[in-house]
Amino acid sequence: MDAVTYEDVLVNFTHEEWALLDPSQKSLYKDVMLETWENLTAVGYKWEDQNIEEHCPSSRRHERQ
Repeated sequence: MDAVTYEDVLVNFTHEEWALLDPSQKSLYKDVMLETWENLTAVGYKWEDQNIEEHCPSSRRHERQ
């Protein structure tokens, strides 16, 4: 069995899908993805860089719109 990667659990929303989420859903998404990132880091997942925004673009990209 292969190890789970961040990309295996990452959910990418389109701009249109993101716009349909209410603020509590967006907040939950951000919290879950951050916790996933932290858990993978804790078990030794090696990131090419340490910028979570690069690995979690949906939350940051759509937040500005």
